[in-house]
Amino acid sequence: KAVVSTQSTGALAQWETKSGEKAGEAEEIKLLCQIPSIEKMDASLSTLTNCKKLSLSTNAIEKITNLNGLKSLKILSLGRNNIKSFSGLEPVGDTLEELWISYNLIEKMKGIGVLKKLKVLFMSNNLVKDWSELQKLSELPCLVDLNMVNNPIEEKHSLEGTWRSEIEKKLVKLKKLDGVPIVRQDDEDEG
Repeated sequence: KAVVSTQSTGALAQWETKSGEKAGEAEEIKLLCQIPSIEKMDASLSTLTNCKKLSLSTNAIEKITNLNGLKSLKILSLGRNNIKSFSGLEPVGDTLEELWISYNLIEKMKGIGVLKKLKVLFMSNNLVKDWSELQKLSELPCLVDLNMVNNPIEEKHSLEGTWRSEIEKKLVKLKKLDGVPIVRQDDEDEG
């Protein structure tokens, strides 16, 4: 009887069999909705040196780990997991441009600052509730698209009518918030 793996090694082996490609050479790898769910991002991920887009959504991952070899990674999709923090992203800090991490358990933004090329952060349906945490996004010089819908901080300030104006003040380079373009006074003056 075969042993069922809940680590990324088994899922990668199945992906190679199904796709007929070698994971280490592929530019896009999708390991979403695995049965059984992937619980651990193990060392097999470090072999994905050509991977530009890695999708691990809808699994049971609790920690971001083993991204060391992903030197080409631009898009990381980790939505619908059990992730509680951004720690583990350091190895992709110089390449990652988009992080899709909605529907997780993130309350603190500690560790997000390593993503110096991050342009897009989709993290709706998490647990962020404090402005001091959102202020850490100002450490991201390239961030232009942010989705924070259904986080306690967004819900509270949207009800009060202050959400968009506060974010626009705090993150001056942002071009899109929660799927809606931001139009600033100086943008209008230029046009």
